[in-house]
Amino acid sequence: MRTITESESTPRADGFFMPAEFAPQDRVWMGWPHRTDTWAHGAKPAQKQYAAIARAISEFTPVYMCANQVDYANCKAVFENDENVTVIEMTTDDAWFRDTAATYVINGKGEKRANHWHFNAYGGLVDGLYFPWDKDASIGLQVAQLEQVNRYRPEDYILEGGSFNCDGQGTVVTTEMCLLNEDRNPQYTKEQIEEKLSEYLGIEKVIWIKDGIDPYETNGHVDDVACFSAPGEVCCMWTDDPNHKFYKECQEAYKTLSESTDAKGRKLKIHKVIMPATSVYMTEEEASTIDPVEGVLPRTPEDAFEPSYLNFLPINGAVLVPQFGDPNDAQALKDIQAAYPDREVIGIMTREVIYGGGNIHCITQQ
Repeated sequence: MRTITESESTPRADGFFMPAEFAPQDRVWMGWPHRTDTWAHGAKPAQKQYAAIARAISEFTPVYMCANQVDYANCKAVFENDENVTVIEMTTDDAWFRDTAATYVINGKGEKRANHWHFNAYGGLVDGLYFPWDKDASIGLQVAQLEQVNRYRPEDYILEGGSFNCDGQGTVVTTEMCLLNEDRNPQYTKEQIEEKLSEYLGIEKVIWIKDGIDPYETNGHVDDVACFSAPGEVCCMWTDDPNHKFYKECQEAYKTLSESTDAKGRKLKIHKVIMPATSVYMTEEEASTIDPVEGVLPRTPEDAFEPSYLNFLPINGAVLVPQFGDPNDAQALKDIQAAYPDREVIGIMTREVIYGGGNIHCITQQ
């Protein structure tokens, strides 16, 4: 195995850029859930849904599932008959690989490299969700080593994969709520943050949406709000019900995107994707099975988990879409099918995943 080097340059300087998430994928990385202070019933129901998601992805794209040493034998047995799921032993703090695994960049000549961002568990000592997070902070390096690709390591820049979305043609969309939050990179101005995105994602334009929908979990990741579905096309969370909890945020996001052009100067075609009708809540019995631990955000029956169908995953030939048993589940599949007419759109139940604070996009990294 060759030695993986850390470049002293940046992707942009070397001619690399982040491809769109709707581009062809070699594989999808995931991590096996295990925290009993996050997941109900000893994480077993969450593991069952992670397994179902991994199997659905593996019908189209290979999956690498990473499990802690203590969980490795069981995880390996779970996927014993799934030839397109490879189980790897890797020590992790939690299971949000969108935000902890490497973000890949390419140069259009068949070469790929990895961005290994800094990670502080969604807020560090200001309002982070768990401590310590050192094992999760090293996942980007481990993934780059296993993939045998060289990596870029921003000097001190904290960024999670769920907080931005690229079109592969010079444009990124993100939220001010997350990237300008004092718990991420308070040492940088908005203009300096744009420059960081430009250098490490190879982009030319940043579209700033004001707010996300979960200020307490991820501080408003954009993967609940908007994403590019094709060159010049974007999906946006939507409701036309003035009484909906996120009516204002939906209207503002749509207005921002409607008034924006991409790096190529194109006015964006917007696909409205309906929001779930209601928030999701744990039962008292489910919440009672979560271990209370100092330094970890507690889960209670009163906590509202905010679902979004935008937290879907494009894979080769398909799109995997979260379902919640919500009245708007079926309409969401239709909305997303309109944005991806040439792909199979597959709904999969993910209530156990959202109890942890995220969804399909959050737990995967292509």
